[in-house]
Amino acid sequence: MIEAKGLRKSFGEIEVLAGVDLRVERGTMLALLGPNGAGKTTAVRILSTLLGMDGGSARIAGYDVATQARAVRGVIGVTGQQTAVDGLLTGYENLVMMGRLFRLGSAAARERARELLVRFDLVDAGQRQVKTYSGGMRRRLDVAISMITAPPVIFLDEPTTGLDPRSRGDVWQTVRQLLDGGVTILLTTQYLEEADQLADRIAVIDGGAIVAEGTASQLKQQVGAELLDLTFADAESYAKGAAALGVERPRLDETALRAEVPVAAAHDVKRILDLLDVAGANLSRVRVTEPSLDDVFLSLTGSQAETPEPVGGRS
Repeated sequence: MIEAKGLRKSFGEIEVLAGVDLRVERGTMLALLGPNGAGKTTAVRILSTLLGMDGGSARIAGYDVATQARAVRGVIGVTGQQTAVDGLLTGYENLVMMGRLFRLGSAAARERARELLVRFDLVDAGQRQVKTYSGGMRRRLDVAISMITAPPVIFLDEPTTGLDPRSRGDVWQTVRQLLDGGVTILLTTQYLEEADQLADRIAVIDGGAIVAEGTASQLKQQVGAELLDLTFADAESYAKGAAALGVERPRLDETALRAEVPVAAAHDVKRILDLLDVAGANLSRVRVTEPSLDDVFLSLTGSQAETPEPVGGRS
């Protein structure tokens, strides 16, 4: 449903996209994950016909972005980084207005507005001015507006940036409903947890180029070995264990008396535990962990991605 090949875009001497390839299958979500300035929003603006490309090609639902822009606009919905709703109107009035702008008849626009208020759990707030809405409610209304014409393809450009954990969770639920309904989604995000929770596939973009792509599990495997997370019973055991590990620069956390050591197979775990037993290093906990998306992001881009507070975290 979404296919881009060799997308290029420069602003003056600054190359923002340097030959980006993307492919999103029908009814799935691709998360375009990257730091600020990586080219995520520029890619979305090109694919949604808001910005011309300098090179490459793109097709949405079979339509050429460059030569069939009007047809492309007929099959997409776009939710940008900032909510595009009128705070002085009610939620219902915003939806009716956008329906009329999309050339729905008056009765059809009102009916569609009522349907979307139900679908996005905004019925109770539908007759209130949008300026009274929470951030999450505004975002849900914004996504509802992008669904006025029931497009098969949706672009979500960092839809949860700046939202509190509860609102972020509400938006995630809305996005899952769209996927369950067969909508194809391209999501841009800085949030590792968001990509991990929602996306079928993840493409990591950095410096205007795709540096890795795959499922979350596939990307984690690229980092390398699993980690053996060791928590020692006391400071003396920690000191003995750190010496016995025999690695040049072990990942150590002295406050928690922990060490994380790469392991490639089960026999590595046994070897390390035997080594610590001989050294007299007593353990209080042993856990094998796989690399996280944060490890992937750091390995691929050399920087940390945004890590929002977990949904349901501090109030």
